[in-house]
Parts: sequence; structure tokens; C-alpha cells
Amino acid sequence: MHDWITTPVTADLLRGALDVEHTEHGVLPHRLPARARAQNTDGQLAMAESQPAGVRLVFRTRATAVELDALPTKRTYVGAPPRPHGVYDLVVDGRPAGQGSVLGGNVITIDMAEGTSEMRPGPPGTVRFDGLSGEVKDVEIWLPHNETTELIALRSDAPVESAPPADRRVWLHHGSSISHGSDAASPRNTWPAIAATLGGVELINLGLAGSALLDPFTARAVRDTPADLISVKIGINIVNHDVMRLRAFGPAVHGFLDTIREGHPETPLLVVSPILCPMHEDTPGPCFPDVGELGEGRLRFRTLGDPAERASGKLTLQMIREELARIVKQRAAEDPNLHHLDGRELYGESDSAELPLPDDLHPDAATHRLIGERFAGVAFGTDGLFGNG
Repeated sequence: MHDWITTPVTADLLRGALDVEHTEHGVLPHRLPARARAQNTDGQLAMAESQPAGVRLVFRTRATAVELDALPTKRTYVGAPPRPHGVYDLVVDGRPAGQGSVLGGNVITIDMAEGTSEMRPGPPGTVRFDGLSGEVKDVEIWLPHNETTELIALRSDAPVESAPPADRRVWLHHGSSISHGSDAASPRNTWPAIAATLGGVELINLGLAGSALLDPFTARAVRDTPADLISVKIGINIVNHDVMRLRAFGPAVHGFLDTIREGHPETPLLVVSPILCPMHEDTPGPCFPDVGELGEGRLRFRTLGDPAERASGKLTLQMIREELARIVKQRAAEDPNLHHLDGRELYGESDSAELPLPDDLHPDAATHRLIGERFAGVAFGTDGLFGNG
């Protein structure tokens, strides 16, 4: 039996969140601030930013057992097998120390064929980690990257206090579902988390599934967030949502970067173009989920675009890479801290042959590791774009 001590979950115990909302159950970490959320009307972005990719509870304690009560919001798809429960990664003094999940919770049932969704309320649950040493240690609990997670109560068998600020550079990264975590195995195994671990930096992950669309409120969120290093991965959502033409894309990129530079005039800023995605290399969007194989547990995406539409300015990944390279080269003449990385250096033709995208759009767990390791080398290595600090 344990004599439990309950510690309120407060903002000082959370890292990687830009805002904390108080709810009837507890607190809900957000990855966009309230002002940005107020300007958003898209349900996909609302869901994505409330999923705590890269967000973790961090504290110092002698506790040998820790429990966390949480209310997750899970997703299921009509016609598809149930999705696995979200994973909580435990890290003790920088080393992996366990995993767990919270059962129960709310469930959103999504019908991709009809474009509808329905939520069924459910009960909160508990994830428990025990068998820890009784020594003073720094504990991190990485929250599931793919489940909205309301935090209700933190219990331990010894007092908990805030860990001192990490003596590491803060890296803020913005991107699409690939950066959010797509089909990564767990929150510490998304490619940005892998890269951050290898690079020895503190991660703020603004990967927003389906929502890296050069939104001005996202640029302002990046602008207003303290960070030592910034990267923005631009392109795949622009194409697969078919949201703009070439004429609008260039000025939108300039405006996004201008806004970031208002708050970070000299911070190293890396613009990353899309990784290889054969479906959209030379064919514009939009793309859509092909639900025909859902019953067998497979989901694939298909494009509705036509290569002939490039003549009218509809965007492909090749066009976006060329435009991003041009823009960064132009701006770097006056901004020596601005850099460019072709995403195919992270995942390219040969990788596609060996590790094809399972749904033709998102990388699997092995590919997340490959991308994370390569980004760490390119960005954080001794001669990397971000240097080694």
C-alpha cells in the first residue's frame, strides 16, 4: 500500500504546451494559445492542437510509484478496426523507464465516407508507473501525441516539486501530421522527439495534423514563443488540401516568415520542404482517404488532382520545393540565420523503395526514426545548420 500525495497539475509542471485550459475535470494542455484558437473555425485543427504531441509532465521526486488520472478523447473510424490506445512514455533522468495507457475516455467516431463525426462520453482512467528507485530523480511523463488528454490528478508516494529549467536550447518545430507524429509508436518516437533527444534540445512540437497551412495565427504563436532554434516544415498540407495556387503561395510564405522574424529577428530559422511523397510529387491535390480497404485495417490516400493543372498554378511538391528554395535564397542575402533543407534529404527516392509510406502519405514508426536521426545530424551536428551550441 502507498500513502498517496496528490499534487495539482499546474502549468509549471508542463513543458511543450503553449497554454493550459482549466476544465470541469482538470486541465487541458493546448499547443496553440487561446487567441489563435479563437480565430480558428476548423475542427481538424482544433483536434490536432489539443492532442499533446511533445507535451510532458516534468517533476523531481523520490517517489517509487506515480499515478496520473486523465480523461482521453480517442478516435475510431467507421468500418475500421479499433485504434490502439494512446501511449504515455515514462522517462527517468533522461532514460526510458516504462510505458502505459489510459483506458476508457471519450470516443469520437468518424465516418470518413460521409464526412461526419459523433462523440460518446466516457469515464477517465489511470496510468500507473511503479518500481522506481527511491533516489531523487527527474521524471518526465510524455503524454500521448494522438489523444486529446485532460489531466485530472497526479499522485505519488513522495512529494513532487517542479524540476529546474533544463540547461538546453529550446527547439520549436512547426509542421504537418508527419511532424505531429502520424503513425509513430509513441510520443517519444515521433521524428521531432527522436531528433530532439539526439540533439540534446528541449522540444516544442507545433506539428499540427492536416493544419500546416501558413495560418497567420500559427505564425504569431511561433513569433510569441521563446525559442533558441526554430524550424518550419511547409508543403504537404498545402498540396493535399489544395488551399492555394502558386501566386498566393510565395507571398504567404514570406508573410509567415516575416511574422516569425518580428519576434525572433536573429534566431536560427530553418525552412524544410516536404519529404518525398510520390502521390503528390508531380500531381496536385486535393487528396482524399480511400475507405475501400478500411475493413481490412488498411487506409490509403488518393489524389484527385491532374498533372495538367500545374499550368494553372495548382501546386505539387516539386513546385513547392523550388519555390521554398528560391524564397530562402532571396531572403538569406539579408538574413544570415535563415536556412533551407530539402525534405528529400530526410526521406527520398531510395528510402521510398525500402520504407514505402504505408498509406501513401504518412511514415511508419521505422521511418519516423530514420527521419529523426537524419534531421538530428543535419540540424544539430557539429557542422549542422543549427550547430552544436
